Amino acid sequence: MTAAVLAEGAETALLRDPAWRGSGAASVEEYARWAGHLCGMACLKMVLAARTGVAHPILELARGCAAEGGYVEEPDGRIRGLIYAPFLRYVAARFGLRATIRLDLAAADIAPLLAGGGYFIASVHKDIRWPERAPPHTGGHLVLVTAATPGAITFHNPSGHEAAAQRDVSLPPAVFGRFFAGRGIAIA
Repeated sequence: MTAAVLAEGAETALLRDPAWRGSGAASVEEYARWAGHLCGMACLKMVLAARTGVAHPILELARGCAAEGGYVEEPDGRIRGLIYAPFLRYVAARFGLRATIRLDLAAADIAPLLAGGGYFIASVHKDIRWPERAPPHTGGHLVLVTAATPGAITFHNPSGHEAAAQRDVSLPPAVFGRFFAGRGIAIA
């Protein structure tokens, strides 16, 4: 439903999403409220599914992460996060994942992080779904980098608006770098 979310906003469009029941949300309203904040949990869900074969409900992952401080619900209803340090504690304690925060990276620095079958959750601008565009800034959205070479960075984008922008998207490092905030989470 990414196209509808882009047109109407998550909290409106997702009230019609029949898939909300599989999310682990207690209600469609809870699902719609959280959906715009779950790109990091979508990346975690992909890592866990690839490594264990288990597809955890995304809101269950978010609740666990929030309990560790990885998300903060503000008094005005806003949701802040994904906050990296508490996320690392959560994935280590709950899933035994070894993860590290990486800062001050160039896109070309990502390939070595994936050596030995690792993943990298990269902070990028959400407009990476349209690589021909120039983003207004970097960061603010998370994608799961699954492979990287000197010539291409391959990733899954939880908010890709069409299949070609969602799964196994490959971009040259220079293009990826225009959207990349130089930070993220390496998962060994």
